[in-house]
Amino acid sequence: MSFKILFMGTPDFAVPILKSIYQSNHKILEVYTQPPKKKNRGQKISFSPVHEYCNAINIPVRHPLTLDSEEEFEHIKKLKPDISVVAAYGKILPSKLLNLEDTVFINVHASLLPKWRGAAPIQRAIMNCDHETGISIMRVEPKLDTGPVLMKSKIKITKEINYEKLSSQMSRLGAKLILESLDLIEKDKAKFISQNDKEATYAKKIEKIESKIDWNLEAKHVVAKINALYPNPGSWFELRGSRIKVIKAKEVNAKGAPGEIINKDFIIGCSQNAIQILELKKEGKNKISAKEFLKGNKLEVGSNINIDV
Repeated sequence: MSFKILFMGTPDFAVPILKSIYQSNHKILEVYTQPPKKKNRGQKISFSPVHEYCNAINIPVRHPLTLDSEEEFEHIKKLKPDISVVAAYGKILPSKLLNLEDTVFINVHASLLPKWRGAAPIQRAIMNCDHETGISIMRVEPKLDTGPVLMKSKIKITKEINYEKLSSQMSRLGAKLILESLDLIEKDKAKFISQNDKEATYAKKIEKIESKIDWNLEAKHVVAKINALYPNPGSWFELRGSRIKVIKAKEVNAKGAPGEIINKDFIIGCSQNAIQILELKKEGKNKISAKEFLKGNKLEVGSNINIDV
């Protein structure tokens, strides 16, 4: 037996999950993704990673601005999917849609629910210095990420890992779990367990203001934020009027005032301990090692990033 699948997803995270379903015995009827965006001052159209994958393998794609229209409801109703798999789609599904008869809506969520419900679970787990996170396969409900959970699987968060690498690992795990979940549903062995709302935490959307490095944080939290926000939007500080994006850094045992350049190895003080910048990117330039950067940018030991560098 195979299911007729409606897939909903947008970013790189969703592509391996879509690919695993496409390569299985299940049939993908159609894919919904976020609308194309204009880049480079409106000169070029940019498709989502899911859209690009669908174009490459000739899967039909829809990208409406909203799912609240009667047109989209009737379209999906006529498709008659057995299951809709949602993976970082980026839109709230209307209750009317979720109440379609004979269609089960399943979400591949990038956290161990009920922890980190919401828009940015991977980033928030890294920023919080969590030691683990994971994938939850859940049934979609009208409220955000509150539905009962069918399956969970854990993954470790190391001190060095950034969002890009962790998201890739979690996506591959999600691709594995969704097939296992579809198999359980097919065999009528699926058991959905309600979440404990009292244990819920929320992963709010990343705001632009969070990108600027706050040297008044503890060093471990500065490094965690750098890792969580790589590659986009990135963590940065200003140096002589230029924005410097930090690509890679590590916590070191050193003392100095927040923002103080402690030594010539690009070690900068935080409220507790310090960080050593290892890789960075000047505005409009390619990323380089801190060692290469310092060859052409002399920094005075004892000066402060926030004040007089």
